[in-house]
Amino acid sequence: MRLHLLLLLALCGAGTTAAELSYSLRGNWSICNGNGSLELPGAVPGCVHSALFQQGLIQDSYYRFNDLNYRWVSLDNWTYSKEFKIPFEISKWQKVNLILEGVDTVSKILFNEVTIGETDNMFNRYSFDITNVVRDVNSIELRFQSAVLYAAQQSKAHTRYQVPPDCPPLVQKGECHVNFVRKEQCSFSWDWGPSFPTQGIWKDVRIEAYNICHLNYFTFSPIYDKSAQEWNLEIESTFDVVSSKPVGGQVIVAIPKLQTQQTYNIELQPGKRIVELFVNISKNITVETWWPHGHGNQTGYNMTVLFELDGGLNIEKSAKVYFRTVELIEEPIKGSPGLSFYFKINGFPIFLKGSNWIPADSFQDRVTSELLRLLLQSVVDANMNTLRVWGGGIYEQDEFYELCDELGIMVWQDFMFACALYPTDQGFLDSVTAEVAYQIKRLKSHPSIIIWSGNNENEEALMMNWYHISFTDRPIYIKDYVTLYVKNIRELVLAGDKSRPFITSSPTNGAETVAEGWVSQNPNSNYFGDVHFYDYISDCWNWKVFPKARFASEYGYQSWPSFSTLEKVSSTEDWSFNSKFSLHRQHHEGGNKQMLYQAGLHFKLPQSTDPLRTFKDTIYLTQVMQAQCVKTETEFYRRSRSEIVDQQGHTMGALYWQLNDIWQAPSWASLADHELLSPTNYHFLSSPKEAVGLCKAQITAIISQQGDVFVFDLETSAVAPFVWLDVGSIPGRFSDNGFLMTEKTRTILFYPWEPTSKNELERSFHVTSLTDIY
Repeated sequence: MRLHLLLLLALCGAGTTAAELSYSLRGNWSICNGNGSLELPGAVPGCVHSALFQQGLIQDSYYRFNDLNYRWVSLDNWTYSKEFKIPFEISKWQKVNLILEGVDTVSKILFNEVTIGETDNMFNRYSFDITNVVRDVNSIELRFQSAVLYAAQQSKAHTRYQVPPDCPPLVQKGECHVNFVRKEQCSFSWDWGPSFPTQGIWKDVRIEAYNICHLNYFTFSPIYDKSAQEWNLEIESTFDVVSSKPVGGQVIVAIPKLQTQQTYNIELQPGKRIVELFVNISKNITVETWWPHGHGNQTGYNMTVLFELDGGLNIEKSAKVYFRTVELIEEPIKGSPGLSFYFKINGFPIFLKGSNWIPADSFQDRVTSELLRLLLQSVVDANMNTLRVWGGGIYEQDEFYELCDELGIMVWQDFMFACALYPTDQGFLDSVTAEVAYQIKRLKSHPSIIIWSGNNENEEALMMNWYHISFTDRPIYIKDYVTLYVKNIRELVLAGDKSRPFITSSPTNGAETVAEGWVSQNPNSNYFGDVHFYDYISDCWNWKVFPKARFASEYGYQSWPSFSTLEKVSSTEDWSFNSKFSLHRQHHEGGNKQMLYQAGLHFKLPQSTDPLRTFKDTIYLTQVMQAQCVKTETEFYRRSRSEIVDQQGHTMGALYWQLNDIWQAPSWASLADHELLSPTNYHFLSSPKEAVGLCKAQITAIISQQGDVFVFDLETSAVAPFVWLDVGSIPGRFSDNGFLMTEKTRTILFYPWEPTSKNELERSFHVTSLTDIY
């Protein structure tokens, strides 16, 4: 058995005794279903679906119709169990805790056959005292209840009034009552994603043993004092003091590159204690601030905080500190009613340009550090500076935010509530309170996060009456809305994080929504706050259809992913636009027809007698349509930043929906087969379908390698609009794609995300242009 033993803190003096030990329970566990008929090994962190796949008991969950075929997995009640030996003497420790960083989602926990607690929130961190039940040899069980069945039970128990929506639209083929369980909301299905309500231990699990006292949390916020024109640092540390007597000592905070070292005397009384420190940075020292990508450097400073406590106990924390200010500016605009809505970073107005981020996979154990880095590097390479972490997914893992800090990507952070009304019974509120308080502590030190938002589209859902609530009942739901997002979440943010703004929803009218009692009559107003805008019927090449809003935080168009992406999860009988598979994969009502309609406004639709050719050409054309539509709309918002026309404009943000896909299906994503929208700009004098004289372009490529980069030297026999390069299942990024090739030759670079070879690329390479269809 491999021991995961970490010596964290050593006593001074003799140095042979540890003041804290941590023993990880990561690795192999046993998993069994509800009636015990199926037992298998499974990895932690992980989930049941992944364990079943790794043991060859199910296929790839994304293959064909497996989202329906494997629904039984989510409806069963699974148990995770493990037996293990503690590699140190338990009797020498005053306190022993079981720490669960993430449990998905509803479970009862037994330690040595004693129930020690329960979980009901995927987004919370749990700590259970096992001092009186732990032994040298131990057993642990997490008995999960199906989140689907739990949500149904909670909804049924809420008898006073309905909390809509009960179920997603039928086209989404999803599960019901997701708003009654604190779990990734899109895991019950969405209009771009499948239904895979997972069960499992999705983050770290470990045992911590300690004497005297233990540092539970450590967080900090840089604060700029405008009047004094100097930086300060607020540090908050939470301790569990198990000593029967007060524990005294001193704290030394050091930031060497800022020539800062300050010492504080402290005394910790027994019990749970909070230590707050205020560190002043001399105004004589130049502090380099953190800037978004494209505006400056992402300078950070290494800091150490050393607690030297009685009994020779030393606790040291290291962190990187970034200094930046953020302001949300809502003020009158000359020549326009309403208020502005834009961000100042370090006192400088910034136009937010980027996209919306959804979970990178239905199964979080498959989201690696490497994948996150590649996706986020692609954001920077596309000259974006912002991602909105959307409220129907998850609070992302630490590495996501660390990478955003490093790369200069601003983050608009939603709390995880989306497209629904929510209950406000005390148990639900208690769970949300613990969730929000924990996430604020975990994330507040990241400079990349520039705003907290209470939810996604719930103010609009309520006030635009998405769920057909009678006018007489609306006050009940408004009261619940204010209770959850204002009296609870907002108060927690104001108490826990003074370094960034908070808005109750997106879209919202911001200050106007506050003035109207926290819900606005028209939350999608062009004169206040942010808007979400979707229009699949109007001609997207006509910029006059787009709203001259203050900030566009969602907009976009669907397309199909590349055929090479679909090929891996389908069979030959699926390869037509009207196949059972194609209809099943489309979760947006009327989405396939909308794509063809929009494409047909400016392009000739494929007419090949070969069904497979027609399918491939149609897929390609939806991608061209999407790219043109998003490009046109994005450019409109960027033009509107500096103008007021008909009393509207001063747009200061454009975040298109959406950056990434969660599975191989039609969606609004620009990153599917790992490629981004083309950055090249050009203008057509007429619709391509009306163009005269286009000849079929014969495009060839000579591939060579330069270090880790591959060079594609292209040559064409004729003008080729919308040239699309495809290397099949080889993951990576082209320096440009979907471009207009007017010159005879062009060189494009390919950056592979995994080791590959020139021969593999030559075998997989395929090029398409609009002339192949015409």
